[in-house]
Amino acid sequence: MAPAAPQSIHPTNSPELDEAIAQLGDRARAFARTSAAEKASLLRACMPRIADAAEAWVATGCQAKGVSGAHTAEEWLAGPLPTLRMARLLAESLEAIARAGRPPLGTGTRVRKDGRLEIDVFPTSTFDKVTFAGFRGACLMQPGVDRAEATRRQASLYRQREPDGGVALILGAGNVSSIPPMDVFTKMFIEGFVCLVKMNPVNEWAGPILERALAPLVDRGYLRIVYGGGDVGQHLVEHAGVHDVHITGSDRTHDLIVWGPPGPERERRKQANDPKLKKPISSELGNVSPVIVVPYTYHDDELAFMAANVATMVTNNASFNCNAAKMLVTSRAWPQRDAFVGLVARELGRSPARKAYYPGAFDRYAQLTTGRDLNIPGRAGDGELPWTIIRDVDTSNANDPVFEVEPFCGILTDAPIGAAGASGDPVEFLDRATRFCNDTLWGTLNASILVHGKLERDPTVGACLERAITELRYGTVAVNHWPAIGYAVGSLPWGGHPSATPADIQSGLGWVHNTYMLEGMDKSVIRGPLVVRPRPLWFTGNPKAARVARRMIQQELAPTWTGLARVVGSVLF
Repeated sequence: MAPAAPQSIHPTNSPELDEAIAQLGDRARAFARTSAAEKASLLRACMPRIADAAEAWVATGCQAKGVSGAHTAEEWLAGPLPTLRMARLLAESLEAIARAGRPPLGTGTRVRKDGRLEIDVFPTSTFDKVTFAGFRGACLMQPGVDRAEATRRQASLYRQREPDGGVALILGAGNVSSIPPMDVFTKMFIEGFVCLVKMNPVNEWAGPILERALAPLVDRGYLRIVYGGGDVGQHLVEHAGVHDVHITGSDRTHDLIVWGPPGPERERRKQANDPKLKKPISSELGNVSPVIVVPYTYHDDELAFMAANVATMVTNNASFNCNAAKMLVTSRAWPQRDAFVGLVARELGRSPARKAYYPGAFDRYAQLTTGRDLNIPGRAGDGELPWTIIRDVDTSNANDPVFEVEPFCGILTDAPIGAAGASGDPVEFLDRATRFCNDTLWGTLNASILVHGKLERDPTVGACLERAITELRYGTVAVNHWPAIGYAVGSLPWGGHPSATPADIQSGLGWVHNTYMLEGMDKSVIRGPLVVRPRPLWFTGNPKAARVARRMIQQELAPTWTGLARVVGSVLF
């Protein structure tokens, strides 16, 4: 039986909403003109409170989502840990601004053969290099943004002599509890707004916890958290005291806010470029997220790791993630294709079905699976949905709903490219896969490419891989791993590809996180080895992950070599 859509338990009434906006408005200019050093101190004051709130934060989230056992690690890794990390990294950038006028331009830069600038932004420290050995992340800048231009545009708020600021409304996500506070950090400390956060009814349990964790911001009158459904959201969006809007949710909600209800008037507005909402709006709106597997003769242990990697991208948070793997893109001519899909199914079957807590999941599941060839490993109980692979869809049928509708539940679609007798050439495949993802799949948030190291090092295939990374219209492209890493580490910009427009919003516009405060980005690029040992913390069911995450909280709070040794020791032993 599908659960009823959650309603706000304690919606904030209109007079209280108006009072909150008025109070924030009174503090907006003062906050915008607060020095970088003082803002860093505010974040530093939040950090121990985030750490102190972590146990209750995780326990409450697990209870709300019906999570237990090894899966509790997910709430650590997607709740207090990335929130604390972003607070620390932003504080460090603000302290650098206080000393030198701007943050470092990442940890290094290089100019590619095509003339484009890449800025390294992860790992951020020697501690990171040990903790995330073998991983790296960079910002690929837009054409024309060279090192001088990137430096000129960086941390633009802090080059304004007397910014006025304003009130930013954040319509919070309902699925991942770190999204609202990390959005707050972006809007406040990078863009200069005071913030009003409306919690989503799905996870309004996190609101009181966030109020305690971010008390230094609340107590100074720079942040307010309110509650309610769509009516409260509409009241706030339309309020004259709100100057900027940020939404994490669906493209349908975005278009309702920006263009009005579906119908002739909306279409007229789009044609005339006359949005109903006249305020700036940024957004992160989901994705039909592809995982591209480049054909090669992989060893058995490599295939097994890759399958566990893909299964984790599906099962984490019951698949209620905007970056969950939804489209497995393979070559039909790849001899290991059927075996690999079978291994993914086996890994999914090893993970118990989860509570389908997010509204609409049962309807979307029925819409996308009815009449399909399905592989359903395992069983689902009451209130749960089974992990499901939709087999062998026709990638030439661009109107198939699986390419246009984000399932936001535990569905993975098997999408082979090419004819059975076609070439399994990796160069041809990468070119075709890039066109398929760009031209057929809805969304521009993130994509993954799984590729063997020997292919990466091959001059011809490697050049094609780099071309694919460049041409894929996604805000994050991850090589060999889940793009969610880019979300969690904080230093990488996170958002939809800037090719979207308000009239064709795709996965949204604007960037969050981005603790080096860069501007002019095209995408984030994450790279890691095909196989990682020991098993990564974020892999579903890792029995050590919750214990390690607790120690990582303490390390993020106060990075030391002793703390790092404790983290590494808890991973290894």
